[in-house]
Amino acid sequence: MKLSGELSAFMARLGYEFSQPELLIRAVTHPSRNAGVRSDNQRLEFLGDRVLGLVMAEALLEADLEAPEGNLAPRFNALVRKEACADVAREVDLGDVLRLGRSEMKTGGRRKDAALGDAMEAVIAAVYRDGGFEAAKRVVLRLWGDRISAVDADARDAKTALQEWAQARGLPPPSYTEVARTGPDHAPQFTIAVSLRSGASAKAQAGNKRQAEQAAARALLDEMEASDG
Repeated sequence: MKLSGELSAFMARLGYEFSQPELLIRAVTHPSRNAGVRSDNQRLEFLGDRVLGLVMAEALLEADLEAPEGNLAPRFNALVRKEACADVAREVDLGDVLRLGRSEMKTGGRRKDAALGDAMEAVIAAVYRDGGFEAAKRVVLRLWGDRISAVDADARDAKTALQEWAQARGLPPPSYTEVARTGPDHAPQFTIAVSLRSGASAKAQAGNKRQAEQAAARALLDEMEASDG
């Protein structure tokens, strides 16, 4: 099977040449493209998530021989979460080769974290199925690069950290509210407010709700920790 010029260029950016190119085609095929037909990337995404997890767990253990599990777990989560996969996907322009259905294309699917993150995991699985674990490991370590050594030792997501801060002070969990949504459907901007029962609050804006919640939580946590100091 011969790949298109765009997919061949993507293979070069990926740093891996497929002997079974049909695996790569499936990896970049979004479910919206083939409704009801099992030729999309969902099953590969399921496998790729596990391959990525094993590579990252091993890499973190090798990078820090002394770190306890309590420090390794948040670093691991930061490296394998959907947003991290989407960021890597953007760096190799994976969105340019995604095969999307018409509706998903109209709503900006090439830029969505979910579509990009799932496709990145599917590509990892495709490499694994094509060339084995060592091939997949080489691709992952090259693409994630300095992220592994630079990941913060306390890489808990901000929402978890804020909730733990509140619980430690006898407060109920923070409350998140969507206060505004602006922009076109294909590129919305969400404004999220987070508040504590004490009355403290903060707002943040981002291109999806999760990122906005994380940013709001980080802003409020920084404010609370500054006041504690």
